[in-house]
Amino acid sequence: MRKRMMVSRRDAMLAAGAAALAAGPAAGQSVAAPPVKPEHARFAAEIAAAQACLDAFMTAFNARDIPAYEATFNFPHVRFASGQVTIINPGYHKPEMFSRGSLAEWGRSAWARRDVIHAGADKVHIDTRFTRYRKDGTVLSAFDSIYIVTKQDGRWGIQGRSSYAP
Repeated sequence: MRKRMMVSRRDAMLAAGAAALAAGPAAGQSVAAPPVKPEHARFAAEIAAAQACLDAFMTAFNARDIPAYEATFNFPHVRFASGQVTIINPGYHKPEMFSRGSLAEWGRSAWARRDVIHAGADKVHIDTRFTRYRKDGTVLSAFDSIYIVTKQDGRWGIQGRSSYAP
């Protein structure tokens, strides 16, 4: 005779929730922008515009669409990574960037976290974590970053980022 194990509804729900949290968004999918915190409510429209810019950035990057990718920047763009400060201007990115170095095995990326740190009428700082996936969907790497999204001439774009990514 088989012994049946009883699991409480609470334990089953906790286990399901833990599994969902561990799994995160569907494989390779970005998390949605979180709700605006009460302390930033005054700048909800600006935050929505900055988060939309991050969505466009990730979409263009994954599509390897360099003109669309660069359209998500405000220039000059400053990147702090790999122990260097890089000033990026239009035309800096080239198609070969997707086939060498840290992106050689890369298939796509997704946001794992996008939390607003500070917000104002023309600038939003966002604490992010993104995950890089191989073409087969397995995780290649994940990095914490800070993105600075600014409004210039009525247009939102990523002005700077500090990342632990190579």
